[in-house]
Amino acid sequence: MLYPRVSLYALMLAAAGIPLYIHLPRFASVNLGLGLGLIGTILLAIRLIDLVQDPLIGWAIDRWPGAQRLFAMVATGGLALGFPLLFMPRSGPYVVAELVAILVLLFSAYSLGMILLYGRSATLAKRPEPDDLMTLAAYREAGMLGGVVLAAMAPSVLFALGAKNEGYPAFGLFLGFVAVSVGVLTWPMWRRRAITGAPISIAGLIGAGANRLLALALVNSLPVAFTSTLFLFFVEDRLGLQGKAGGLLILFFISAGLSVPFWARLAQSIGPKAVLAIAMPLAIAGFVGAGVLAPGNLVGFVLICVASGAALGADMVILPAMFSVALTRAGLNASAAFGIWSFAGKLGLALAAFTVLPVLEQAGFSPGTDNTPEALSTLNIAYAVIPCVLKLAAFGLVLTLPSEEIPR
Repeated sequence: MLYPRVSLYALMLAAAGIPLYIHLPRFASVNLGLGLGLIGTILLAIRLIDLVQDPLIGWAIDRWPGAQRLFAMVATGGLALGFPLLFMPRSGPYVVAELVAILVLLFSAYSLGMILLYGRSATLAKRPEPDDLMTLAAYREAGMLGGVVLAAMAPSVLFALGAKNEGYPAFGLFLGFVAVSVGVLTWPMWRRRAITGAPISIAGLIGAGANRLLALALVNSLPVAFTSTLFLFFVEDRLGLQGKAGGLLILFFISAGLSVPFWARLAQSIGPKAVLAIAMPLAIAGFVGAGVLAPGNLVGFVLICVASGAALGADMVILPAMFSVALTRAGLNASAAFGIWSFAGKLGLALAAFTVLPVLEQAGFSPGTDNTPEALSTLNIAYAVIPCVLKLAAFGLVLTLPSEEIPR
């Protein structure tokens, strides 16, 4: 039951992450009446907290390895409390202050859970060996993608069942229930004795080759950050596929989830670097296709969702596993390093929101209304062209990684 419990904990975290990165911009814009520029600024400001917080969380997990059960329950408790509060209807002069306070709670709990789960890879694997770490990664990322699908479809399902305000308040309560349930069901896995190593240092990271992987993680997070932030806008406003965004988002993540076992097995056969060299061009093709797609072309975007979802599955399972194996082989504490890894990924999301949302606002884009060709062109560039260029840069970094530094 160890690996299924890992999948469950990952499912909870992913179900929490999707609302923060995909549902929040639209919820805050449509339901709370906040401007896109203000939303982007709030998300970036919270990332500045993570700049200090995430490495400290990783340090604390490594400093007190016997407290991993406590850390796990604090994370689930924060999510269980924060999400019902986040999606409550609110108005008045303190809306922004309330939103910021709740988001700080949620992002802190989310960070704690993510860093703990990834930093304890060697502990939660049956053996701290490359093949077992890759198997663990496959279970973990499958759970992550299951949580993503669950969170992507839940608001629409709840709304169809009669929930008010587009299903968001009921969605918050649902996520709180998921967090409590998963906390109970995964309690036994945190009883395993923590495997720790030497403290993290810059020299240690460089010696392990982990610095290259950190740089790759940051650059590679940016394309997904742009498309995650803009997905609902692109589908509803650029393609004009009203009411289809939820189903397409689910299809995207189901494709990613179904691809995870394939990529994991292929990596054990031909090596992770070769897998990324296959998957990244697939993602680039998806961006190109999205950029030239005609409005109303549902079939074309379905194919793009399948291809780009499969490419995302490779990123999710391969890159963290490579990082974990590199740290384990070097005998380094993983949690502090994954604190830096976590911040790198969330920095990409914040940079995307901070840069693209104000630009869209200045171009005259407004969700759910009739937009000018110029505004829709700006949205198209932000969703497809810029991520394509960034993904090409990430692909270039993969090609420069020496094969001997890639764990197999």
